[in-house]
Amino acid sequence: MSTGAMISGGCRCGAVRYEAQGEPWNVTVCHCTDCRGATGAPMVGWLTVRQESCRFTAAPAWFRSSPRAERAFCPSCGTPLAYRADDLPEEIDLTLASLDDPERYPPRDHVWVSRRLSWVTLPPGLPAYPQARGS
Repeated sequence: MSTGAMISGGCRCGAVRYEAQGEPWNVTVCHCTDCRGATGAPMVGWLTVRQESCRFTAAPAWFRSSPRAERAFCPSCGTPLAYRADDLPEEIDLTLASLDDPERYPPRDHVWVSRRLSWVTLPPGLPAYPQARGS
């Protein structure tokens, strides 16, 4: 594993835990319909770490949530845990709410706000991108 911050978290029931070493990037809140549909939440907070630095204590269940990506969740309690895009095999996104200390990584921006639900108010001061960052 690389040097840097230790990130840890897991599911609600404790059956699946994870650790990742290194500084995360893309600490964001996503408003896309795929994230909403996969979680049942109005938006999902994520941070990105290197795939090679992320270790699960037990195997999460994975499902293909779109033609280009898959998501992990706890097979016992259903907690959404991770996201992997096929075109970024070196990266894995972890849900902010599943972190042991989510306050440590406040979102730096919002993405896919063009899909934001009308009753969700964005906080002032954070960048908000209509689609993916850089699109």
